[in-house]
Amino acid sequence: MNKRDLIDAISDRLGDKKTATEAVNAVLETIQTTVASGDKVAITGFGVFEKSERAARTARNPATGATINVPASFVPKFRAGADFKALVNGDKK
Repeated sequence: MNKRDLIDAISDRLGDKKTATEAVNAVLETIQTTVASGDKVAITGFGVFEKSERAARTARNPATGATINVPASFVPKFRAGADFKALVNGDKK
């Protein structure tokens, strides 16, 4: 499912595609800006979105075998909640 499919699924429930598009965009933008600022977004039963630091490391170019220094960076991270994990494992409907 991509963003367009998600909007279509929500518009089927709400009855209005414009409202569904605005809702999906608002939720995604809010999660992105909150995580980018360093705060975490916890949605009970679904999961937690947070900012994680990735340390600097040395990697290899597979084509040439040359070593490359990869600088430290921040990455978004998601941890699924218990209810979401149970649903995926078929334990809950």
